[in-house]
Amino acid sequence: MGRLGLAFRIFFGILSDAALAGEVQRLLTAEEPPREEAPPATAERPVAAPAPAKRPPARSEALALLAALQREARLVDFIQEPIDGYSDAQIGAAVREVHRQCAALFARTFGLQQVVPQAEGSEVEVPRDFDAARFRLTGNVSGDPPYRGRLVHHGWEAARCELPTWTGSADSARVVVPAEVDVK
Repeated sequence: MGRLGLAFRIFFGILSDAALAGEVQRLLTAEEPPREEAPPATAERPVAAPAPAKRPPARSEALALLAALQREARLVDFIQEPIDGYSDAQIGAAVREVHRQCAALFARTFGLQQVVPQAEGSEVEVPRDFDAARFRLTGNVSGDPPYRGRLVHHGWEAARCELPTWTGSADSARVVVPAEVDVK
């Protein structure tokens, strides 16, 4: 591999691998690596340590989700499209399809469920030992729980999180959607 190719591999590797970034930083600043004490001399020849297993390329889970939203619902295309030249009816028709496809992806990937399974507007009781990550209290909050109030939003929680596994190269780990070329 030429030096230019190596430079690109190092560049993209540093973006996705903190350990590699630290090693390159150490090399660039000419820091000496910590030295291990030499083992006492023995008659036996030391056994070479096995080479570290090659890690598969890493990809941000946020990018995996964004790529899935683009692949399944063309959400990135929809958001990036300037809509000033379209009528409200045309935008509404596009939104309906994007909405349907995003909802299907969320159901399959996250299994979203309501945190509180009652209808919004209904009277609910927040238990004495409530988890602040599951309930956000607003309004006139005073005294000790349990609290009673009107459910403003039922909240959402994921029953699972099954994002697609990244199988591409480290160089393409940040690609949300590849360029499409129609070869003639």
